[in-house]
Amino acid sequence: MKKIIKTPDAPMPIGPYNQAVYVNNTLYVSGQIPMNPATNALITSGIKEATNQVMKNLSAILSAAGLSFDKVVKVSIFIKDMENFSEINEVYASYFSDDIAPARETVQVAKLPLDVSVEISLIAVG
Repeated sequence: MKKIIKTPDAPMPIGPYNQAVYVNNTLYVSGQIPMNPATNALITSGIKEATNQVMKNLSAILSAAGLSFDKVVKVSIFIKDMENFSEINEVYASYFSDDIAPARETVQVAKLPLDVSVEISLIAVG
């Protein structure tokens, strides 16, 4: 059965989609951007701060589904500038140890929603 996951601890969707969908023991989390859910303000102070906010948003959604980062099996990272890869990776690595790190791709894109610098989506298995 399909279950919609919503939490006020992550930004509300800016389009016709949900934060996450849980089906057949798998959680599909929509791309999260560096938006503070309490203020709806975008984090633009730097790529590390932006990435950390994205990871906090993902964590909140995982938690709302009763999961954590150790259940994540696949991550997709979209960035505006590949020059930021190492800084994004540094923040990202603080959420995953090598023994539980999921499969992942990182792709440079021309533009992201609200012109943010980074967007991350994931899939987790409960």
